[in-house]
Amino acid sequence: MRRRRYSSYDGYGGYGRKKSRGGLYLFLLTMIIAGGAFIYVSPEFERVPPVIETPPKAYWNGSSPIWIEVSDNGGLGEYQVEVSDGKKSVVVASGRLDGEKRSRVSVSIPLSSGLDTSSGSWRLTVKVRDRSMWNFMRGNLAVSSMVIEPDLRPPMVGVVANSPSIVRGGSALVVFQAEDDHLKSVYISAGGRRFEVVPYRKKGFYASLVAWPFREKRFKADIVARDEAGNRRVVDIPFERITKRYKVSYIRASDRFIDGKIVQVADSDPEASRVKGRIERFKAVNEGMRERNEKLIHSLTKGVTPVDFDKWKIKAFYPLKSAKVVAYFGDERYYYYKKRKNVISHSWHLGYDLASTRQASIKSSNGGEVLFASYNGIYGNMPLIDHGFGLYTLYGHCSSVFVVKGEKVKAGEVIAKTGTSGLALGDHLHFGILVQGVEVWPMDWMKQNWIESHIQRVFRRADKAINR
Repeated sequence: MRRRRYSSYDGYGGYGRKKSRGGLYLFLLTMIIAGGAFIYVSPEFERVPPVIETPPKAYWNGSSPIWIEVSDNGGLGEYQVEVSDGKKSVVVASGRLDGEKRSRVSVSIPLSSGLDTSSGSWRLTVKVRDRSMWNFMRGNLAVSSMVIEPDLRPPMVGVVANSPSIVRGGSALVVFQAEDDHLKSVYISAGGRRFEVVPYRKKGFYASLVAWPFREKRFKADIVARDEAGNRRVVDIPFERITKRYKVSYIRASDRFIDGKIVQVADSDPEASRVKGRIERFKAVNEGMRERNEKLIHSLTKGVTPVDFDKWKIKAFYPLKSAKVVAYFGDERYYYYKKRKNVISHSWHLGYDLASTRQASIKSSNGGEVLFASYNGIYGNMPLIDHGFGLYTLYGHCSSVFVVKGEKVKAGEVIAKTGTSGLALGDHLHFGILVQGVEVWPMDWMKQNWIESHIQRVFRRADKAINR
């Protein structure tokens, strides 16, 4: 009896099972491809690592933190900061950044960490992960390293020589030494202002003229030096401080003066010319216009032009022959209208008014470069000369000017003639001296014995100490 053979393609499911299994495989393959595509494009599975911003090198002074910028397009996760001195490694910071896209991490290295501060450079390593689900839910990792220079010592600073005294409203000189392997900045803090210094003779030595603003009743002058690590040294300059009182004046502002000279000066200024009313116009010129004119002067004279100290020999300033002082530096002026108690304006006089003959010749007693030679409001026609080392002279109310901006003038050269331009009634010269943008008492610089005792002698003492 022949046995009956069954085909795999009969109706009992053999062929159907293969067909069903193939569909399942295709479905699973489709799901895998779809899942892979989802992961590939999904923000939750982004593969861009965080960005760590560190300088190539940082300095550590034992107290100030080191700041590190980190960012990520999807959100920051964990971070860790490790420091190594070559023999020992210490984790100094770690934590979570809670999905922030940008963060500034403060890294403090405790003195108790045990790292060797005498071993030279350290290596700081930053590791940051983001909150991506990539890399089996661990996120993308970024690693960055930088060099740390331990520096626990502030700069070494010492006064070499200085002027014996400074008068309120006056000026003085200091020569000093400041040394540090990583010196970042050095300057003079005096009278609430910053005075720049210039290199002097040898590396590590500096010099500066300083000023005591006449409106400041108290004065202190310090050398301030900082290094790259943030260490700071402050050393007092031992000036004897001499108090000086300045005159207070009450001046009547007449209708004739306001309608004449004040209107004339106001017409040269776009802002003051728009002001109506006598009192308002007077105030606009005497205060508003004056402030703008002085702002220009200060901006031109705040810098320090380096000089050759072998040649920088300042002589006493004597700009006008046989001159008489008709108004003094530092005068505080109150202007009243009709009655003394009706004060309408207030200002200070920032130079000497010198008078001799009409249209007298004005000389530059020392050489320099002309910074300005034009009209400047209340100062009228005004040459301004840079004598180097932060010392400037100003010549106001000139009738004519014989120099131009950028011109080099020699000692004894006639630069202008006196006049009444600007806010001046009688023919005279307004003579001003500035040190790094600060008006100072001209009389100091008009006396050769003061220049000898407070400037030239200081340089000689400094040279002797430096060349030992």
